[in-house]
Amino acid sequence: MSLTPLHIETPLLRTSATYSKSGLPLWLKLDALQPSGSFKLRGVGLLCQHEVAKGARQIFCASGGNAGIAAAFAGRSLGVPVTIVVPETTSSEVRARIAATGAEVLVHGRVFDEANAHAVSLAAAQNAAYVHPYDHPLLWQGHATLIDEVVRAGAEFDCVVTSVGGGGLLAGIVEGLQRNGLSTIPVIAVETEGAASLNAAIAAKAWVTLPAITSIANSLGARQVARHVFDLVDHHPIESVTVTDAEAVRACLKFADAHRVLVEPACGAALAVADVHAGLLSRFKAPLIEVCGGIGVSLAMLENWRAQYC
Repeated sequence: MSLTPLHIETPLLRTSATYSKSGLPLWLKLDALQPSGSFKLRGVGLLCQHEVAKGARQIFCASGGNAGIAAAFAGRSLGVPVTIVVPETTSSEVRARIAATGAEVLVHGRVFDEANAHAVSLAAAQNAAYVHPYDHPLLWQGHATLIDEVVRAGAEFDCVVTSVGGGGLLAGIVEGLQRNGLSTIPVIAVETEGAASLNAAIAAKAWVTLPAITSIANSLGARQVARHVFDLVDHHPIESVTVTDAEAVRACLKFADAHRVLVEPACGAALAVADVHAGLLSRFKAPLIEVCGGIGVSLAMLENWRAQYC
């Protein structure tokens, strides 16, 4: 079935070599400019479309924010009601933004796991579709379109830098590379300290669960990555690195000054790599950074983070 995408093709920019300590020109894929504010609309939109095409007349999704507003946007576009279950840690500002997009917002549980279990239960009780924020093959298929767009634009890149939460974006990037014949291009997977579930799993060589999320980058706050994502490490060149909250915030501020676009610290983590891990990028010539975006940011929040971390 051919479906008209709900996401848009986003700009691809090239920085100067002086933008970061890496000394390299960087490709920036600006998914912060998606209608929902983040890359999530690529996969969430596709999954919602398929559910509605199968007959779904209501959608439930659990989210800390970005998947929720993507599902809300998709539901509004498709003409079906959407309920988003968020944990108590989701800020009132993010709840209001999701509600303003047309979804009903319910608060349940202290962490995502509890909110997610409640969303699954509600969807089953009401015979509605349940949309997972990061763990579904159609999500990965949708997210892979960002690589399709970069390839179609003719950009030559030799690594991809991306933030990792539950791992849906990472899985999509790997799928996009593989379906474009780029399976040897490595992915640098970035997490903030305190939300580094993939990094912990790789170190332990086991699919582990973090005891808690302690990072400001709460949209990276999956205590355990999707099993598929953990398994990908054995099938694709993936390098896991971490940055601090302060480093992520500094990257957000730097990006805002340079490109006049606000992104949340979860996105800043990927942008920080070119400065914090400049040595890691030294073996490459043209890194591609996925600027994943995020709605958990405002000018006031950036100023508060500047005062706190910088």
